[in-house]
Amino acid sequence: MAKTDQNLGDGLDKLRGELGNYVGARVGHLADAAGDKLAGVTDKLLDSAESGGSLLPGLNMKSLLGAGAKSIKDSVVDKAKGVFGGKGKRKSGTTKVMNIIEVLDVGVPIRTAYDHWTQYEKFSSFTKGVRDASKDDEINSAWKVKVGPSTRSWKGKVQEQVPDDRIIWTSEGAKGTTRGCVSFHELAPALTRIVLVVEYYPSGFFEKTGNIWRAQGRRLRLDFKHFQRYVTLTAEEPEGWRGEIRDGEVVRTHEEALEDEESADQDENAEDEYDEDVADEEEDDEEDDAPEDAYEEDEDVEDEEEDEGADRRG
Repeated sequence: MAKTDQNLGDGLDKLRGELGNYVGARVGHLADAAGDKLAGVTDKLLDSAESGGSLLPGLNMKSLLGAGAKSIKDSVVDKAKGVFGGKGKRKSGTTKVMNIIEVLDVGVPIRTAYDHWTQYEKFSSFTKGVRDASKDDEINSAWKVKVGPSTRSWKGKVQEQVPDDRIIWTSEGAKGTTRGCVSFHELAPALTRIVLVVEYYPSGFFEKTGNIWRAQGRRLRLDFKHFQRYVTLTAEEPEGWRGEIRDGEVVRTHEEALEDEESADQDENAEDEYDEDVADEEEDDEEDDAPEDAYEEDEDVEDEEEDEGADRRG
């Protein structure tokens, strides 16, 4: 009887454990499904609070959130940690970092893929998240990106750029900062692998809350796939920026890079022509040698015949 009771107790414990896992998984799924909507609501609240406006007539969000913002933040963060199994409190001043790593292959040569990436101004024409992108100069650029129902602005700066190899950048914005690197790898003459690595540091309570739902990461991944589709299917020949940047400074301009490439092409063509000339000369030498050998053989035969005739006469 005691053994039966023990088995029954073990079975109940196992059932409770499985039920807890199931409930936790369902809660996580529902929370993820509602993430975009919650991120949009929190973005609107933040924008209204920062601008001093209101969502309802006669209701000033800035004055409403001013004194109680800290308590609201602590309450929401604690509940979010409870849902996702967080333990303890995060140290003051630390920031949750979102790491994004994506790998895509595009059916174009490596130079074509790289040149398309350097044309920031055209990103808004084939992606859904990029609203506007413009270059201030070779290093600095300005971006407006749509995340959920809100628009975010960033100032980007290229730290390192090597043609057909990699681009490393940083960006600063009111709602967060990023560090990123995109690298290009030739798999075949008409097949290129692109590796994208981004670190996103949200700034502000509502932006950090939105970060829990990974809305920014999903937006970036989708636009990366739009880039893959566009580059693979477009017939347009890109005019990319071919300069080089090191430590945030231009060490070789676009014009200098084109001159170097043109000079390298000329040297390569000259070397090919030289190899062809050498090959032609060798063929000519072989043709010239062949008749002489045949003529010498004929003379040897005639000499032998004359010697045989002299022997018979003798």
